[in-house]
Amino acid sequence: MADVLLTHSYHLYYDRKQMRKMQPYPPLGTLYAAALLRSAGLSVTVFDTMLNDPGAGFQAALEQHRPRIVVVYEDNFNFLSKMCLTRMRDVAYHILETSQQAGATVLVNGSDASDHALDYLQKGFRCVLLGEAEQTLLEAVNYLLKGDDDALDHVAGLAYLNKETGEVVKTERRGLMQNLDHLPFPTRDLIDADQYRKTWKSAHGYFSLNIVASRGCPYRCNWCAKPIYGDSFSVRSAASVAEEMRQLKYDFGAEHLWFADDIFGLRPKWVRELASEVQRLGAAIPFKMQSRVDLMTPDNVSALRRAGCAEVWMGAESVSQKILDAMDKGTRVDQIAKARENLRRVGIRACYFLQFGYPGETWADIQNTIKLVRDTRPDDIGVSVSYPLPGTKFFDHVQAQLGEKTNWSDSEDLSMMFQGAYTNEFYRALHDALHAQVDCWNSGSATAAQREHARREPEELWRRVMHLESTCRNPRPTVLESRTEEKLVQLQAQSYATNFDELLNVLAS
Repeated sequence: MADVLLTHSYHLYYDRKQMRKMQPYPPLGTLYAAALLRSAGLSVTVFDTMLNDPGAGFQAALEQHRPRIVVVYEDNFNFLSKMCLTRMRDVAYHILETSQQAGATVLVNGSDASDHALDYLQKGFRCVLLGEAEQTLLEAVNYLLKGDDDALDHVAGLAYLNKETGEVVKTERRGLMQNLDHLPFPTRDLIDADQYRKTWKSAHGYFSLNIVASRGCPYRCNWCAKPIYGDSFSVRSAASVAEEMRQLKYDFGAEHLWFADDIFGLRPKWVRELASEVQRLGAAIPFKMQSRVDLMTPDNVSALRRAGCAEVWMGAESVSQKILDAMDKGTRVDQIAKARENLRRVGIRACYFLQFGYPGETWADIQNTIKLVRDTRPDDIGVSVSYPLPGTKFFDHVQAQLGEKTNWSDSEDLSMMFQGAYTNEFYRALHDALHAQVDCWNSGSATAAQREHARREPEELWRRVMHLESTCRNPRPTVLESRTEEKLVQLQAQSYATNFDELLNVLAS
């Protein structure tokens, strides 16, 4: 019998887009929590839903381990968990019901549970662990294992239902950890690493694992939800990170790493230290990470390259300074091309996150973004639409327009939850066309026949975009807070391409 069984609610096979990509990673957040519990002497096991059936598979795990406590501890380092997908909520509720039938007490931690504590508690979770929760979990579990439920009042950082009033009670806010090096490394031995290895080798020919060097992000993009770490930022020592890289390389056989940090390379001195430690330990291994365009300076990218960086994903978002400023992004349009060139110079792949549909964006703004993608030729892109999540300034701005559906079902959903300049159909067509166009530009090693097919496909998709641009306009789109509707209508009229031939000029190389 185990004291605690930890699990999470993300299942790859419930997500169409991620199934096609087939890049599964172990749930680091869950494994960090398991590591702390085990270091305190508790009997801990993990059921990993990433590749395993959360239905029959979880039921079998319950029967095998017969845990007293089950914890749905989401991987708060995985961007998919932060998206608060409704399919994940369904899985969490199923785990709750199954665990209760087995007689277990069930706790939960994650972005969605933190945002919607009342919903989760009313479903039957004993308590919601708020924010950064490893220490909260340890204290709560110790009390529950002793049968001292009333002592939960004294545990900082959780929410529970008042038995008499049915209202949510939140205990004192727990401060964030000051020294991340005090945490043991994630308990990767509690998941099936061979299952991940076989999946990666079959899909991509190499084996990738994930790692985190830091927690949080100090920047304040107003659409970015931060229910776990807020605006804080803390980073492990470079020596600790390099040692974990060494273990992943030699003990687990990883051939590639994904640094799942919200932001990587924030402190250039730390990046230089990491490069030195990696070289000292012989721990260099190709990795990808995400950062900002204004951090990709020549000195920083040189140190990143020495540390093993092979790919950087940057939040370019838009090529309208008006939109970047409205987002509180804190970057300039001209920094995008500079970052791309700095990375190209040292042989690091440069990839853009692009976000369409933010209030105030016009057809002209969209075409400017397409033009910059054409001019700078990123190695890959990720295209999304503005997605309002609770706790953000952006959510507050559009909240009155939100209907019954307030979350995406999976990462391919791309539904506009508010009144954008265009309807869903247009943005989905734009997503498909821009992805096909970038694939076409990057098809240099393909055969002549493949290149011709790659050329024709985006042309057909762009024709559809042009058709939908005129038919999918919203008559009263959400406006920027600093703009009147009249000004926005005027801006919409100042668009560039009005037919497909003109759009080809935008796309021409």
